[in-house]
Amino acid sequence: MTHNKKEEIKKKIIYRSSYRGTKEMDILMTSFVKSIINELDLNQLILLDEFINYDDELLKSIKVDGEKLNLNPDLNFIIKKFCNFN
Repeated sequence: MTHNKKEEIKKKIIYRSSYRGTKEMDILMTSFVKSIINELDLNQLILLDEFINYDDELLKSIKVDGEKLNLNPDLNFIIKKFCNFN
C-alpha cells in the first residue's frame, strides 16, 4: 500500500510542478522536482507536495532572496535544496 501511495504522490507532484502558470516556473519546478523526487521517502514527498503548491511569487522569493517567511519548518530541507538547485 505504501509503495502505491508513494507513486501516486510522485505523479501528482510531477504534474503540479509542470503546470504552474508561468513557463519559467514550470521549467524550474519540473527540473527541481525531477532532480530530488526519487530520493525522498513518503513523508518527505508529502512535504514536497506542500512546497510546490505555494504560489509562484512565494517560490520565486524563496529562490531569489532565500526568504522563508512563516513556512512549515519541516520544509527547511526542501527549501535548502531548492535554493541550491541550479
